[in-house]
Amino acid sequence: MRILVASHTYIVDLNCEKLRALSRLKPGIEVTVVVPKRWKPGGVQNKIIETEYRDEGAFKIVPVSNFSQNHQGLLTFGADLITLLQQFRPQIIQVEQGSRGLAYSQMIALNQLLGLKAKNVFFTWWNLPYQLKLPIALLEKYNLNHSHGIISGNQDGAEILRQRGYQGPIKVMPQLGVDESLFTPQTQPELASKLGIETGDFVVGFVGRFVQEKGLLTLLQALFSLKSKPWKLLLLGRGELQSELIKLVAENNLQERVIFVESVAHDEVANYINLMNTLVLPSETTYKFKTLTSVGWKEQFGHVLIEAMACQVPVIGSNSGEIPHVIGDAGLVFPEGDVQALANCLIQLMGKPEFAQILSEMGYQKAMVQYTNKALAKQQLEFYQELVNSH
Repeated sequence: MRILVASHTYIVDLNCEKLRALSRLKPGIEVTVVVPKRWKPGGVQNKIIETEYRDEGAFKIVPVSNFSQNHQGLLTFGADLITLLQQFRPQIIQVEQGSRGLAYSQMIALNQLLGLKAKNVFFTWWNLPYQLKLPIALLEKYNLNHSHGIISGNQDGAEILRQRGYQGPIKVMPQLGVDESLFTPQTQPELASKLGIETGDFVVGFVGRFVQEKGLLTLLQALFSLKSKPWKLLLLGRGELQSELIKLVAENNLQERVIFVESVAHDEVANYINLMNTLVLPSETTYKFKTLTSVGWKEQFGHVLIEAMACQVPVIGSNSGEIPHVIGDAGLVFPEGDVQALANCLIQLMGKPEFAQILSEMGYQKAMVQYTNKALAKQQLEFYQELVNSH
């Protein structure tokens, strides 16, 4: 099977592991990844990434000239895309820029013009209801009408696509898997000593952006109510809420218990997760369904959850967005913003080490079965086979 995937996401080599795994699942699978030749990452001033061609046999990364260097929706490709399509003649074309991506419309049109007869698929993370005006509404309608299948990163996204009128096959799975060779259980005595974590401390951890919607204020309030317990809080990340968090910790005289660590390289994150007795993702939805706008946010997946699960660290998450589906019965879920409910979850894990051990084992099994790059590659291939075999 010849599979072409297009997205700026795969400029980062780490993000390609699932597609590499896909190319290795069985003989005869070829995966060509189209990436923009030049891309300017969001938030990085004056930095332009120049991508390079890579040939790993059944897996190739092909930079193609592009228009728009920093806008996913406006990204389109130059004439060299036509030559690539003519030579490769894919059976699956997947564009990972959402339902309104111009690049996807471009691929659909070229698929027809070149007589490729490939199945059109797109990936989306979008999980909030929305309304569109012309001409964007027509663009999305064109894309949906010509889609043979869709991969949605979450259950809410799949439901919204149904509401938009799409009736074809939808597969729910994340865009990227967890690297089980990196995220694996491993004691970290030296790092623990460096951070002042002692034997007997119950380490509550958070990894991510320090912003209001990640629920960090709820997490702090829950821990403040448990001052008599021997916990420490390890916060790994950065963001606009940091000064407020530091102030609240100082006001409660808990500076000795809260450890702030600036964001570290992705291949170091596992070391910090392995210090934790539980990882908490207390995200809080900011979208208000009464407003009929798409302003706001709710958790699209929570990738750090599967990283913790792979490290055999029990997870606690709020019920925002996709979190309850990711955790299932392999961790604890509480109503978002509910301080007492989160405190009760923490008490359960602190007071019942056997229960915590059961959750850590269940989380690990779920991560290995469903969320490694190879596991996701298998799910994606099964979906492609279903599309190719349908008429």
